[in-house]
Amino acid sequence: MLTIYSDDHRLHHGNAELIDGTLKPCFEMPSRADMVLERVRKVGLGDVAGPREYGLEPILRVHDAGYVEFLETAWSRWQATGRQHDALPLVWPVRDLRIDRKPQDIDGLMGYYAFDAGVPITAGTWRAVRSSANVALTALDEMLVSGRSTFALCRPPGHHAAAAYMGGYCYLNNAAIAAQALRDKGAQRVAVLDVDYHHGNGTQSIFYDRADVMFVSLHGDPAVEYPYFLGYADEPGAGAGLGYNHNYPLAHGTDWAVYETALADACGKIAAYAPDAVVVSLGVDTFEQDPISRFRLKNADYLKMGEMIGRLGKPTLFVMEGGYAVEDIGINAVNVLTGFEEAGA
Repeated sequence: MLTIYSDDHRLHHGNAELIDGTLKPCFEMPSRADMVLERVRKVGLGDVAGPREYGLEPILRVHDAGYVEFLETAWSRWQATGRQHDALPLVWPVRDLRIDRKPQDIDGLMGYYAFDAGVPITAGTWRAVRSSANVALTALDEMLVSGRSTFALCRPPGHHAAAAYMGGYCYLNNAAIAAQALRDKGAQRVAVLDVDYHHGNGTQSIFYDRADVMFVSLHGDPAVEYPYFLGYADEPGAGAGLGYNHNYPLAHGTDWAVYETALADACGKIAAYAPDAVVVSLGVDTFEQDPISRFRLKNADYLKMGEMIGRLGKPTLFVMEGGYAVEDIGINAVNVLTGFEEAGA
């Protein structure tokens, strides 16, 4: 399997995030992608290539132009105030506050375009997130040309980013950008399967009212888990998209026996939808030793996960998302890809 990867991801390295009521070193760090790349090479998964440049057009097919302009200029605006440390949001337009007036000040914009304080903006963030989107788009084009499934080793991740906000370590939604590009290149139906521990709220919101992109997600129950405000089972889609959004909220402590049952049902829904291609938001923070998650999957379970996805028999683009047990992230991510290939996809 071909892997697309860029060293540009290292340009984004936040110093701290607000978590557990305090500022802590970011769990989303450059070593995550480095460890996955190391494992890709160690097991001989396949060739590794760099991304091509696609410009802003495919990004703007998914993301609001004002939001993209904010991401591009946020660091310079922050720096212009005399601050050289990472930018984090301070205030959010929640209930009874106005959302129709966009602030002019960078501190107001940070809250306007974010839903949490896990998205530090640094000097290299914009270049890193642009490159991450290019990684996904390049992997997609390689899949379409070769007819073989590919792996986009994206960092920063993307599935919490919606059309006009960032959050959960995510700035541009790489999986959504790729899914939309698939549609623009002629695919009639695309399925996005999100196996990250945390619900892909951004991807869901982008495609919620559409029938041409089905979104299916297995994740921690949002009643007790981030992102808390989306990811419930009673979110079936809206309008034309009614019936094309499927959430599987799972309890703390979920192991493979429970997860396998949910994944089998999810794969059944995807098979019935008969998509032309599948985009997998590949988060491996479902691992039993992940520091910010509460499922109990083991290393070998990821081989079985890959096999189940492979049995769909569809061209599949894997897009890297979460996973914060850094010593095992490469093992788990590559196990999914290896299991997928062993299924004969």
